[in-house]
Amino acid sequence: MKQKDIVGWFGVLMILLAFSLSTFDVIDTKSTIYGVMNITGALGIIISSYAKKDFQPVILNVVWLFVAVVGIIRSI
Repeated sequence: MKQKDIVGWFGVLMILLAFSLSTFDVIDTKSTIYGVMNITGALGIIISSYAKKDFQPVILNVVWLFVAVVGIIRSI
């Protein structure tokens, strides 16, 4: 498996884990850890998708990353 694929899978897993943990009330969506998980997940997908020249997921995850950053700033 190529490094860009590993980074992309890490990103997918982080976003899915953040979503799952918040859905089952393990973490609060306003917590810093939730935001950090979404930021690292989005970055992983951005890096992997950009390397593959697959730009739709890049755009989606740039927005996802921006929303996560704003969420962390508002929670502080």
